[in-house]
Amino acid sequence: MISGLVRRLEGKVALITGGASGIGECTARSLHRHGAKVIIADVQDHLGSSVCKDLGPADCSFVHCDVTDESHVRDAVDAAVARHGKLDIMFNNAGILDLKKASIMDNERSDFERVLGMNTTGVFLGIKQAARVMVPARCGSIINTASVCSIFGGVATHAYTCSKHAVVGLTKSAAVELGLSGIRVNCVSPYLIKTPLTREFFNLEAEEGEAPPSIYSNLKGMEIMAQDIAEALVYLGSDESRYVSGHNLVIDGGFTILNTSLNIFG
Repeated sequence: MISGLVRRLEGKVALITGGASGIGECTARSLHRHGAKVIIADVQDHLGSSVCKDLGPADCSFVHCDVTDESHVRDAVDAAVARHGKLDIMFNNAGILDLKKASIMDNERSDFERVLGMNTTGVFLGIKQAARVMVPARCGSIINTASVCSIFGGVATHAYTCSKHAVVGLTKSAAVELGLSGIRVNCVSPYLIKTPLTREFFNLEAEEGEAPPSIYSNLKGMEIMAQDIAEALVYLGSDESRYVSGHNLVIDGGFTILNTSLNIFG
């Protein structure tokens, strides 16, 4: 148990979309450990309810939420305010991957729009509905999940790459407007983490939370874990980052700064 002296989110209320599994679940547990009241918004009812039961009903609650449905997102925000009187942290984390296909000519428009609907429009709706209650309070931290795919192409599908580039642009645009009301908007761009989503997409066999054995950044001696992202969320949600806004925090061990074909060091 973390003592009161280091509970960095004591008294704060956080809403996490896609909080029932993967990075979202790990973040929910970390925010709770640091003193935050947590609302998990997800379509995975059983998993979300299980996490809340584990953390305790006084500190964690679940609401069914499809982030592509604005009424669901609005209701999730309203549930947080109704239960705890405010919303301090909005983590727009829900996302999907589409199927890998060899050529853009093989991609269906419906699949492309489905990925953008979840990964980009879902983030837009989360920002919009969080702003609705944060602007009158003139404070709050909104954090969006992007990806290393927000920086370059070729790592994932066209739709996923496009959606994550858009998240960074949306983060910057929202930070400009909402900063006038004292609200910070940032995003995190993780390297490949072993979650249920990426396990299926990349056909990886390692346990959840572990980096795949054959894919590494150039930072040797350690492997990225979901907890690394959760710790970044604790920072961005806390008052320690009170002057950080419009920032894309890349958590990749230097992966995106390295061109392996031109590396003179190894």
